[in-house]
Amino acid sequence: MRLVKITLLLLVVSAAGLADQALRTLRPQFGEFKYAGTTKQPSILNSSESIRAISPVESEIVGKDQQEYAGKESRVFVETIQFRQDAKAYEFLSLVASVSSARLSSSYGTAGFQSNNEIVFFRGPYFVRLVSLKGTAEDATTLAQEISDSLDKGEADIPVLIKHLPNPEEAQANAVFLHSFVNLNALRLNQGVFSAIDSSGNADAALASYGQSKVLVVEFNTPQLAKENDERIIARVQELWKLGEPAPTAYRRVGNYSVMVFDAPDQQSANQLIDQVKYEQVVQWLGDNPNILKRAQEEYVNTTLGVLVAVLKASGYAALMCLGIGGLAGGLLFTRRRAQQSEAAFSDAGGMLRLNLDEMTAETDPARLLQDRN
Repeated sequence: MRLVKITLLLLVVSAAGLADQALRTLRPQFGEFKYAGTTKQPSILNSSESIRAISPVESEIVGKDQQEYAGKESRVFVETIQFRQDAKAYEFLSLVASVSSARLSSSYGTAGFQSNNEIVFFRGPYFVRLVSLKGTAEDATTLAQEISDSLDKGEADIPVLIKHLPNPEEAQANAVFLHSFVNLNALRLNQGVFSAIDSSGNADAALASYGQSKVLVVEFNTPQLAKENDERIIARVQELWKLGEPAPTAYRRVGNYSVMVFDAPDQQSANQLIDQVKYEQVVQWLGDNPNILKRAQEEYVNTTLGVLVAVLKASGYAALMCLGIGGLAGGLLFTRRRAQQSEAAFSDAGGMLRLNLDEMTAETDPARLLQDRN
């Protein structure tokens, strides 16, 4: 019985060790920084009431890890939260940046920010937070870069919806993103129109500020869902306008997007912002593409034309080459005939020695005349 208890205890300890090892998402050493054990620092998930209000649900998190790294004269607390999707890691980053009034940039990870003694970024499905406990900010920056390079980069990009907002460069710095949201409470906007939006957890949202104006784009993942919400939103906006309650300055459906502008100085400037929203539609057929025959015909025509053009080009090059060779051969033949004609003009003896007997007389050179035998 005692042996059984000892065996069970060893199994529990081994399992705990394996579980602890599984949570260790980071290497034990990064450059001069070495793992210095776990820490008693509070998690960002419980750091403040504002953060707790936007914290993700546990089902979205794969693992959490907190540890400290020590350098020669520095010590850094590192917290890692692994999400199931890249988009959820970016969502939490954007919400934390919004609460901290920080602007995102690409200086850390795929996107991140630095605030006081903290560096926060996301890369792939990972949300990473570094707090400098001792040393300089440069030490934490070096460690942040080392950690970022060691993590799976995932899609290595921010959500596409952010890039479809007006002035994407400005939007990326301050936008708040929600992925597969159920409600829009995390945006911290007191807007009655939100009661008309039913995403069924099948929509994304992005909110960005442009001066005093705010642009909200809700992307529904199906045209039917977009249509149903559009009808409800229009009715709700008109109702709010009549009641004189807070409502969007302008609203419009753009493809599967529902676009709203809040707090704009006037409706014209609000509509100008909506005009800048980009919508790109991607069609995926559940079965066979009904246009497959048409596409095959177009590809056949394009291929045939390409082959014909290539043949014509090759024929043209061949003709030019033949003309060139023929011209060269003709030139050589013409030159040779001219040389033969010139040779004939200077000699009619066929290349043999010729005696001009008719020009040799006694008056010209008597010594060279043959004498009579008698």
